[in-house]
Order: sequence, then structure tokens, then C-alpha cells
Amino acid sequence: MINSQEIKIGTCIRLDGKIWTCIDFQHRKPGKGNTVMITKLKNVADGRVLERTFQVGFKLEDVRVERRPFQYLYQDPTGYIFMNQETFEQIPISEHQIDGFAYMKEGDVVEVVTDTSDGTILSAEMPAKTTLKITHSEPGVKGNTATNATKPATVETGAVVRVPLFINEGETIQIDTRDGSYLGRVNA
Repeated sequence: MINSQEIKIGTCIRLDGKIWTCIDFQHRKPGKGNTVMITKLKNVADGRVLERTFQVGFKLEDVRVERRPFQYLYQDPTGYIFMNQETFEQIPISEHQIDGFAYMKEGDVVEVVTDTSDGTILSAEMPAKTTLKITHSEPGVKGNTATNATKPATVETGAVVRVPLFINEGETIQIDTRDGSYLGRVNA
């Protein structure tokens, strides 16, 4: 059991018979009354997100988790197939359990979070940054480096990212997998 004020991003709890992971939290002290924890929780089974408020000191059932590196191999009708880097066991993981799946390419290593009590897969997390090659983009025009204007560009995974006007097709860029934002050009 943990107290509600101990909840942080990534904390897994059991609530109403389901497992939820915290994706955002905020301590709030209203003018009158007790301090409350406002949390945004994501259901690991179906991906639903809900906002829940707890009084400070409220007891919650925590879920012990284990994080292991898994390598993405391929996609088939059962889901995305990953291989455990230590045991070489292959497992399918559904799309809604993978954070940043739109930027995942074959061979990428993700961190898979499992429930230690029964081995249930809770989520798979891409690294915060990834490097991808642009497969389609409108050509850049000389002199377009002075403004903050952006254009759409398709990367090798098929995802569309907003990039500065001077980025061209065939270049390699770095992307933030949490929100899909352009971070910079990568010199090969």
C-alpha cells in the first residue's frame, strides 16, 4: 500500500480491480480544506485515461513492476512482436500499450514494464529520443532558416512530423517520441 502523495509519473496502482499507471500528477492546496492529489491515470489494459482526485493520506494498492529491455522485431496480426534481450523469448504487445509506437522501427530497443506478481505486460516505453530518416518532404528553399515556419515530413516509420523548412528528403532527424516534435538534424 502507498499513500496518495507518493504517486509519481510511472507509478502503477490497482484501482477498481484494474491496473492503472500515472501519466501526470499535481499537488493542489485549496484555500480551505486539505491538500489533494490530482492524477491522470491510464488503464494498461485498454488505454483509457481518466482524471482522479485523492485526498492526501489516502491509501492505494500499488503494483510492483519490473522493467526489462526488449527489441522490436516485426508486426503481425497478434500485435507488435518483441524479443527479451536476456532470454530471447518473443512476446506480442498490442499497439495501445506502446508509448511512441508511431516512431518505432525494427531493431529498436524499448523498456517493457511487467507486473512482478503475475508477469502481465503493463506497457512498453520507447526511449525519449529516436533518430529517423525522412522519406518524403517538400524541397527546402534557400533562405528559409530565419523563420520558425514548419512543414510536414514523412519519416521511415510512416509517421508525419513537423520540421523546419530547410530540412530535405533523405536527411536524418532526431524526434521526441513522447510528442512527436522535431529536436534537430543528425549529421551522419
